[in-house]
Amino acid sequence: MRGGGSAARVEEEDGSVPHLLVGGAGPYCAQMQAVFSSHIFSSNSRLNKNSTWRATLIVHSAMTSLKEICRGLPLYPLPENRGRRKGIPHAPVRTPNLTGQEKKLALRNALRYFPPEIQKKLAPEFAEELRLYGHIYMYRFFPDIEMRAYPIGEYPCKTKSAAAIMLMIMNNLDPSVAQFPQELVTYGGNGQVFSNWAQFWLVMHYLSEMTEEQTLVMYSGHPLGLFPSHRNAPRLIITNGMVIPNYSTRDEYEKMFALGVTMYGQMTAGSYCYIGPQGIVHGTVLTVLNAGRRYLKAEDLSGKVFVTSGLGGMSGAQAKAAVIAGCVGIIAEVDEAALLKRHKQGWLMEISNSLDHCITRLRDARKNKIALSLGYHGNVVDLWERLVQELDTTGELLVDLGSDQTSCHNPFSGGYYPVQLGFEEAKQLLSTNPGKFRTLVQESLRRHVAAINRLADKGMFFWDYGNAFLLEAQRAGADVGKRGANKTEFRYPSYVQHIMGDIFSLGFGPFRWVCTSGDPQDLAATDLIAMSVLEDSIRRGVSTSVKQQYHDNIRWIREAGRHRLVVGSQARILYSDQRGRVSIAVAINQAIAEGKIKAPVVLSRDHHDVSGTDSPYRETSNVYDGSAFCADMAVQNFVGDAFRGATWVALHNGGGVGWGEVINGGFGLVLDGSKEAEERAKMMLSWDVSNGVARRCWSGNDYAYETICQAMKENSALKVTLPHKVVDESILEQAMKH
Repeated sequence: MRGGGSAARVEEEDGSVPHLLVGGAGPYCAQMQAVFSSHIFSSNSRLNKNSTWRATLIVHSAMTSLKEICRGLPLYPLPENRGRRKGIPHAPVRTPNLTGQEKKLALRNALRYFPPEIQKKLAPEFAEELRLYGHIYMYRFFPDIEMRAYPIGEYPCKTKSAAAIMLMIMNNLDPSVAQFPQELVTYGGNGQVFSNWAQFWLVMHYLSEMTEEQTLVMYSGHPLGLFPSHRNAPRLIITNGMVIPNYSTRDEYEKMFALGVTMYGQMTAGSYCYIGPQGIVHGTVLTVLNAGRRYLKAEDLSGKVFVTSGLGGMSGAQAKAAVIAGCVGIIAEVDEAALLKRHKQGWLMEISNSLDHCITRLRDARKNKIALSLGYHGNVVDLWERLVQELDTTGELLVDLGSDQTSCHNPFSGGYYPVQLGFEEAKQLLSTNPGKFRTLVQESLRRHVAAINRLADKGMFFWDYGNAFLLEAQRAGADVGKRGANKTEFRYPSYVQHIMGDIFSLGFGPFRWVCTSGDPQDLAATDLIAMSVLEDSIRRGVSTSVKQQYHDNIRWIREAGRHRLVVGSQARILYSDQRGRVSIAVAINQAIAEGKIKAPVVLSRDHHDVSGTDSPYRETSNVYDGSAFCADMAVQNFVGDAFRGATWVALHNGGGVGWGEVINGGFGLVLDGSKEAEERAKMMLSWDVSNGVARRCWSGNDYAYETICQAMKENSALKVTLPHKVVDESILEQAMKH
């Protein structure tokens, strides 16, 4: 048994063994105790709390086992309520501003997970959580287990698919991966895996019972239940935050989340596909490299300075990406815990809370062309304003490239901290006076932009990283407007508009996989497979633009192992087009069949892709036919992946740029070495890419037009509606005169 000692066996009178007994001093018991029953029993259990037992107790460690996690809610006895644990980061206090009746409703909604005889004990503590934290997380039920991605064979499941989903869920909640593990937040400040811990226990139980003729249905963190389906259907269907459009506002979200009826899953948090900050390191490397090519006309970024902020969840990738790209990265972060975490992981080379020291190190690394990642413990506005001061006093522009990765999609609930206050003081104000906090955030954003504008006027190139920074700055009254532009354009471009958009239109995006054996040797084998596939594609002939992307990704794979990018599960990401994704998947599946890879491999992606996301301020910000605010593509992706073979699919309101700003769809696909898995991969991955390329083609993108035409040549069953361009623009003006 992983993470614990031996377990006691309890037998019914007929000798069957329905449950594990738990002893020790953990949260399940103060002394030696047995777990007599739970809210949901496994299917072969016929016991209730009044059953007659004959049991032999063997004392073991308090650590819960994977088998116990799958028993359902632990109710008899209740685990000890230890509340919020010390020594780990916690989510900011939420301020939903519920009425008295709404508070009762939130409490009633939480208690419906528990039988009446339990409710009286739980009601006061749930009410206290709602009062103190603005949400009922059910801390009492925080499991006492080493939360991580265990090898797939250790999960007590009836199907490999269910075990793979369990592995992915536990990886999302691994403290080395998750931003606020006890609040079930994986990244982005509010990207939830579940809304409360009761949901975790029920989901793990359902997955342990699931057969190949059932599908688990998830409503915004809540497991609606297992429903009869068939072997070719997805084993899991997830929706998060599917709120009627007129009510998809931040204020409504805070209320509905507090009520426990909806949830913001970001994308890979709520679809159980996050792989730690590695998932964005690669995209950040590509962004920085291509920013250098576009803005600095440079293939070699040594001696170039990149200034940004954020070292939390996804933003934690920036430090490592800067070094891989070969530049000098200065990254500001207000939360010391985030800095120390990245430094301990080896992702951040140095830390300083002194701006003087930062400027000295910047100058030295710049002069000597040393690749450096330096974390500044402080507010990024102070850093930008210091760079302006250096420009004014010395005439020296010390920064070449700039961006921002604060969680600005969530600026008034802890995603962005105002420069006027220290971190702890700001957190306190957030909980006691959210209105004042909002005012200070908007004032800070105006200062933030003013400093960037000053440096940009002298030649620094800044881009929006799709975190809603420019959108929120505009709403705060900052000078980010662009004359004559549409509402998705600002003074500075989105990185999609200038850097990544053409890459998406070529069909490239963040293809990723997880080796469920947990063995680094399996990951190394997949790395070699991926490189071999891409090199073979280059030999067989691809366009110049595609070849450059393949070369960038081959370089990435070679660097990935050397830079220790694995955090949590044994996972890898690379950007690939349709041909590459399908070929890599088929080759990995074959390696599993031949025993060269020891266990199934899970394929997925994030929302930062060609097809999965309709996000007018990020992924679809370079769609100019007026459809940037339409969400057909993401919904079609979700549905199309489901019936083409995905193991699970997810559809989300929100992700990256915030609630109400985006719709995205994701998937998980288990490769098990079977012929069926190969056919599913071919069919589903082809659709998952072609859907977005076809949409981008219809919007008028030349790269997408060329890409989809090539795909139609390779597959005669693919027939896409192609646009005709208006060649003579003058006919539009003439027509308007009539």
